Amino acid sequence: MPKAAHPKFPKKSYEALADFRYVLRAFFAFSEQAADAAGLSPQQYQALLAIKGARNRSELGIREIADRLMIRHHTAVELVDRLANNRFVVRVKDKDDARRVQVRLTPKAEQAMDGLAAAHLRELKGVRSVLEQLLAQLD
Repeated sequence: MPKAAHPKFPKKSYEALADFRYVLRAFFAFSEQAADAAGLSPQQYQALLAIKGARNRSELGIREIADRLMIRHHTAVELVDRLANNRFVVRVKDKDDARRVQVRLTPKAEQAMDGLAAAHLRELKGVRSVLEQLLAQLD
């Protein structure tokens, strides 16, 4: 059975995809530099952001952190260990299941996250129009 042919895309679509990827990579590079300036690795920042950004909650379990960062459970444990050693997070027993541990930000992390959030939002606002134009080209 012959394979179905892929649709042929116009050159402008490839240009828009390439530009979109470039803008995303530039944002990620900015994010890595901002995290480093705050004394965090990019992955540590992502973990703190996952916890801070958890919907209707102020803490996350290790499994949830692993899922949000798309990493293995044991990698998330090591990441939380480093964050705890640097006093960015604390572990607390789950209210409903004492076998589970939840991870909560410390005031030190809250302060770092406020500065990082402001910087990231400024950066996003700066590329917003470019992203909107690129997305419009893909319609």
